[in-house]
Amino acid sequence: MPRGKAASATTTTDQTTLQMALVGYEIEKERIVAKIAEIQSQLGGGKPAAGGAATSGAGPKKRVLSAAARKRIAAAQRKRWAEHRRKAAASKA
Repeated sequence: MPRGKAASATTTTDQTTLQMALVGYEIEKERIVAKIAEIQSQLGGGKPAAGGAATSGAGPKKRVLSAAARKRIAAAQRKRWAEHRRKAAASKA
């Protein structure tokens, strides 16, 4: 490993290169996020976020079921479990 002034100059150059790369990637990231928001708005997937940046943690809205729909789903699940238990009991006997 080099020591002295040569090592210091190499480290500074590496840091500068990494900083410039980071700036470039951040700009590219913003461009991609803006394009994604534009495509989502065209697909009807919601409004683009302010400034073109996507909000973190924001997912699709939760569906709301009616009471009748919840009852139908619960009844169907009870029926499936009853059939499962019936088959399990028949296989044990």
